[in-house]
Amino acid sequence: MAYVIGLTGGIGSGKSAAADLFASLGAAVVDTDAIAHELTRPGGAAIARVRELFGDGAIAPDGSMDRRKVRDLVFTDPSAKQKLEAILHPMIRSESQRRISEGAARAPYVVHVVPLLVESPDYRSRVQRVLVVDCDEAVQVERVRRRSGLSEDEVRRIIAAQVPRATRLAAADDVIDNSGPLADLEPRVRALHERYLALAREAATA
Repeated sequence: MAYVIGLTGGIGSGKSAAADLFASLGAAVVDTDAIAHELTRPGGAAIARVRELFGDGAIAPDGSMDRRKVRDLVFTDPSAKQKLEAILHPMIRSESQRRISEGAARAPYVVHVVPLLVESPDYRSRVQRVLVVDCDEAVQVERVRRRSGLSEDEVRRIIAAQVPRATRLAAADDVIDNSGPLADLEPRVRALHERYLALAREAATA
């Protein structure tokens, strides 16, 4: 049976950077955001349904889902959000489970990156531990602005739509403070990697 760490955090917290470090140390990484991008890229399995529900305006010239247009739509129309989730979430869950099984066959443990982990009982039930990558909100805003070109108001609107930071931290078994530079992240991930190796070995012999 796979030993699965659920990795989560708010936008701009550094989830992907932490996941990359775990992967470099030998963990298998299954990232729901990466799966969502695959499903909505040109020729992706979700594109036809997105076009059917939201029209050609939801599709970018290259044939991928126009993420900015769809993001703006779901923020202003709750029913659109529900429709999009009804398309994507079952596909993401199914593909995630398949990749977790594959990862467990080749790695000592699996890091399952799920931005909505705390909000979703289904995902929470799949993991043995919850790791939250955390940082100050001001750091989140600056990171997201720098990488995306969104305005500060847009970034803060996204943060406000996510589960509160305190709620996320209350659900954590482990926390990485990633408010500082990337160089500070590596030793924290390495220490947790050693701990997870030991926990996975204990679970395998229990």
